[in-house]
Amino acid sequence: MRVLTLIILSVFLAAGAYAQQEKQTDTVLNHKTPLIKASKVDLLNNVDLIFNTQLGFNTYLEDGKYTGSKFEVNQFRLEVKGRVYKDKVFFRFRDRYTKETEPQSTDNISSSTDLAFIGYKISERTSIAIGKMTANWGGYEFDMNPIDIYQYNDIVDNSDNFLTGVQVNWKLNADHVFSAQVLNSRTKTFSELYQNVPDVEEAKFPAAYVGNWNGSFLDGKFKTIYSFSIFQEATKNGKAVNMYYTALGNQFRTKKWLFQYDFKWSSEDLDRTGVVSSLIPETVLDHAAENVYYIEHWLRAVYSLNEQWKLTVIGMTSKASWKDIPDPNISSNRIRTAYGIIPTVEFYPIKNFNLKFFATYVARWYDYTDYAKTDLGQSNNNTGRIMLGVISPLVVL
Repeated sequence: MRVLTLIILSVFLAAGAYAQQEKQTDTVLNHKTPLIKASKVDLLNNVDLIFNTQLGFNTYLEDGKYTGSKFEVNQFRLEVKGRVYKDKVFFRFRDRYTKETEPQSTDNISSSTDLAFIGYKISERTSIAIGKMTANWGGYEFDMNPIDIYQYNDIVDNSDNFLTGVQVNWKLNADHVFSAQVLNSRTKTFSELYQNVPDVEEAKFPAAYVGNWNGSFLDGKFKTIYSFSIFQEATKNGKAVNMYYTALGNQFRTKKWLFQYDFKWSSEDLDRTGVVSSLIPETVLDHAAENVYYIEHWLRAVYSLNEQWKLTVIGMTSKASWKDIPDPNISSNRIRTAYGIIPTVEFYPIKNFNLKFFATYVARWYDYTDYAKTDLGQSNNNTGRIMLGVISPLVVL
């Protein structure tokens, strides 16, 4: 936080020195050298300072009943990114001010920090980066700027989406880019996430291995973001305890329409997503559930009325299942199915400038199985959120 404040102050001091020069009459400033000299101001041409912002007035409902309203800063993510040394070295830093700032026990960096990495462009086709970065889970839901999301589906909403490690990108051609990552599989310790699971020994190097492919076809009309990931978390009785995650993102664009569809599947020997575990009372299970899986569908359709008005609707489902249900008479593994629909109107008041006003309704329904109702104490419910506000990745430098 202090470093970012210092950067911003330095930028303004440098800009002031460059613009005013001999006109500066303040005695202190006149005899002090700014941290960024006027001769170095040109370097800022390769640096962007971005205020990723989502502000609004939110109204909440539960089971159709009004529960309250308030103005909220839904998201504010301060981002600094740029290139140095003949475009060979690049960096990116982004911190979320609407999230807790406690350093995490595994990677020793604040949970509010999304990105903090340095990269090197090896060649025109190949680059490498190291630090805290976006895990390339794949899919268009996760690929969007977070400030453009009003509500994530369950898997992304409950994942560690920013992890520390190394990434290699390789560009086959203009239409196909591949990446591989080796990351810490989590930001917290094993016990913090899973509690004390019997007979399970945590891995000495809990790692996530992620492969990603971005493809483009039909002159960019059809695009894909596919990925497959393996998380090595622990061992149990000599066998690996892993998580396997696949995301298949597809996009089709015409002049007026944009369609995006994601399929996601996550098979977890230990419940990393955590939805199933959160639904099981401690009297039934006092640690993370084992042998769970999630299947999700996410569909987004955007219609552009003109350059300033867009109509969007998102539909999504998430199925959470538990293979180790203790009741032998239960034939289905499903615990809960969540549904969501998000209709939105967006207005861009300034042409060719990324600022928009929005009005949206986030509706979600939660359907539980008979087992979840009778043995876990769950009941069907629904939530709603009406949101009015403004969104912009404001580039202020």
